[in-house]
Amino acid sequence: MEFVERKRWLFFGLPFTFTKYTIKEDMITVAEGLLKTVENDCYMYKVQDVTHSATLAEKIFGLGTVTCYTGDTTHPQLVLQHIKNSRTVKDFILKESEEARLKRRTVNMLDIGSVDLDDMDDADT
Repeated sequence: MEFVERKRWLFFGLPFTFTKYTIKEDMITVAEGLLKTVENDCYMYKVQDVTHSATLAEKIFGLGTVTCYTGDTTHPQLVLQHIKNSRTVKDFILKESEEARLKRRTVNMLDIGSVDLDDMDDADT
């Protein structure tokens, strides 16, 4: 499965910008520019968290913004601005990033609350 979305003007949601987002099962690609095109890729396993937001104007025109918090050095916050189907894209990225981490065995397991307070007192002495 693959999503190809364009960044849109907020006014009427028209796709007159030169930014294209391609979201695949293993990678997110952002291509920007008309005369000089710059492509940036982020592997799905590097995506740690995803948020969705929609301002009133975005809601009126059926758009939204998806922000991916990544471990990528070039884009620690990868923002997919003013795209259609933003909620579906967010859910797809969450699902695929989790699967990619499991495939690469890079899942961080947090065991919060597993240490008893008595154990912590013993560790300090």
